[in-house]
Amino acid sequence: MNRNQPTIAYGLYARKSSEQEDRQVASIDSQKRELDALVQRDGLSVKEAFEESHSAKRPGRPIFDELVGAIERGHINALLTWSPNRISRNAIDTGVIIDLMDRDKLLEIRTPSQTYYNTPNDKFLLGLFCGQAKLENDNKGVDVKRGLKTKAEQGIYPAPAPLGYLNDRYAERGNKTIVPDPDRFDLVRKMFDLMLTGDYTPPQILAIANEEWGFRTPLGNKMSRSNIYNIFSRPFYCGRFEYPVGSGNWYTGAHKPMISKDEYRHIQSLMQISACPKPRRGDHEFPYRGPLRCGECRAMITAERKTKRQQNGNVHEYVYYHCTKRKDPSCRQPSLREEALEEQIAQLLAMIEIPEHVRRWGLEYIASRSGQSAADRELVAGNIQKTIEGCERKLGALIDLRVSGELTEAEFASTKAKLTNEVEDMRLRLEQLDRGSEDDEDAADRLLSFAQNAHAQFIAGDSEVRKEITLALGSNLLIQDKKLVVERSIWLDALGRVAEEVRALEGRFEPPKTRMTQRYLSEMYMANPRMLRALDYVRTAAEQYDGLKIR
Repeated sequence: MNRNQPTIAYGLYARKSSEQEDRQVASIDSQKRELDALVQRDGLSVKEAFEESHSAKRPGRPIFDELVGAIERGHINALLTWSPNRISRNAIDTGVIIDLMDRDKLLEIRTPSQTYYNTPNDKFLLGLFCGQAKLENDNKGVDVKRGLKTKAEQGIYPAPAPLGYLNDRYAERGNKTIVPDPDRFDLVRKMFDLMLTGDYTPPQILAIANEEWGFRTPLGNKMSRSNIYNIFSRPFYCGRFEYPVGSGNWYTGAHKPMISKDEYRHIQSLMQISACPKPRRGDHEFPYRGPLRCGECRAMITAERKTKRQQNGNVHEYVYYHCTKRKDPSCRQPSLREEALEEQIAQLLAMIEIPEHVRRWGLEYIASRSGQSAADRELVAGNIQKTIEGCERKLGALIDLRVSGELTEAEFASTKAKLTNEVEDMRLRLEQLDRGSEDDEDAADRLLSFAQNAHAQFIAGDSEVRKEITLALGSNLLIQDKKLVVERSIWLDALGRVAEEVRALEGRFEPPKTRMTQRYLSEMYMANPRMLRALDYVRTAAEQYDGLKIR
């Protein structure tokens, strides 16, 4: 190739990485000055200039695409740029440039320090320098991620602070923390207080905050519906956060919690209740419309009443439950009549039904087991107390290290927050142990009473009672292929095991049992390891049980 060939037409390309006006302001101007000096010195002919403010980490720069189009059309056949890293910092754009040279559409790339001709060695060097630019970018990405992970491990949330908090812009770089927003922290706490009463829904609290309190975000806007749900669902407000989101990596924050962990858990339960739609006034009462979801697309189940008139003049009314199809308009799940749904619920309740004497014997057994485990609770309580005392000693030593200057303020704050949170968690666990067996026995009593009475109450009860019993079956009730699907909870499985053993043992004792028979049955229960395991399962489930409201 003749390197002095006069038909070479240059395209000048200048780029800065940031699209923000206040960063790298002089970058493009300084590049152009260097290139203009090169043009004057070597007498080059620049046919068109291309400038853009766009990162080259990934493909998709609009001006760069125009540049490539100009080369493809033959409008220009050479590039003038400040450095190879201005052209590309990613493998795809580097490949595009080298491919243009391979096809003799791009004859050379000239910079103030070097010219890359369409030769194997020069193309290799060009790819090497562009690859080096990509390596620099990749290393920066790794360093940034490492720095963000380190902040998270120190308890500092490495992202924009949620409403009620601010990122501390005045702290030294690398030690920026999350601090309460003096203008909004107390107001957001008032929103939590309203929610904790159980008398307000999130939309009602949103209206109160926006209209009555005049609450505004840092940008001066009213809160949106998504804002209020985000506030009530984020564990950040009780002192914990996940980073990155969806990773499963949870950290204890060094920031000041706005609510306690118990308050957070209570709000989540209230949110589930408020999410269930309520029947409109004057409308037909559809007791199962709130608790149910579609098993295919997980949209809510709605209900409607249909009237059928026969030729003989008879009129029949039916209630049908079907998917709202809000999540998937093409959902093909059929509707289900209310009578068929109630029959399935009644069958499920019959599967966990137990007689009165089994409930009484079961409570006696659980009480005896609770007494046996008192020593275990005492052992656990002693171990928890030792853990608390150990943390308190560490806190004292930590203060000494800070006073002596062996710890930075950030290291002190991070470690202190972790130890303080651990002490709080241990003390909460100690309180739960103090409540001990009485709470467990009371929960077990309610569980066994539910198993004894729920089926009869459902059959004889009104729509409100039936809805309460249905809600008690679980928070994830699905309708699929005209079948009720219950993702059974631990306590429902426990009652099912007890009822199954009762049916297996008592099937031979008909007609109805006498007291003598019941005494004999109690001895059989105590001698049956499957029955004892089932009741132990009920006792374990009672620890996770939050109560049923059954008339």
